[in-house]
Amino acid sequence: MTKYVQATDKFGTTGFNRLKMFAKAQFSAFAGGMFDYAIMLLLTEYAGIHYTISIAAACMFGAAVNFSLNKRWAFLRKNVKYRFSFSQQLLRFIFVLVSSIALKTAGTYIFVTLANVDYRICRVIVDIIVSLCYNYVLQRYWIFK
Repeated sequence: MTKYVQATDKFGTTGFNRLKMFAKAQFSAFAGGMFDYAIMLLLTEYAGIHYTISIAAACMFGAAVNFSLNKRWAFLRKNVKYRFSFSQQLLRFIFVLVSSIALKTAGTYIFVTLANVDYRICRVIVDIIVSLCYNYVLQRYWIFK
């Protein structure tokens, strides 16, 4: 009788575990994003700050939530240590954060300018694109490896 062996990737992660990790990371991004979005709205709607500046400022707060959840929960694997120290992870995360802020701010501004759509809607669209195509990939394979 043959024993069933689950295929793993080069990181030793099974398909189900990759999906679970992806789902956790997306929840983490959503939690940070909701915090970030609320701060952006407060700064823009109540403090009168231009939405591009509000996006940049709010992203830093949402990133703190995201980093904490990712490090301690989403990308944490039992019996597997991270390849990089906390300070190395933080430095890498800061690089991704700065570039992500630039992508989100510029992307939202471009969408608002070209499509003449409310900044709040454009921000959500841009956030989803940046989160899935940029942030997740770099966090999974470069920061929390």
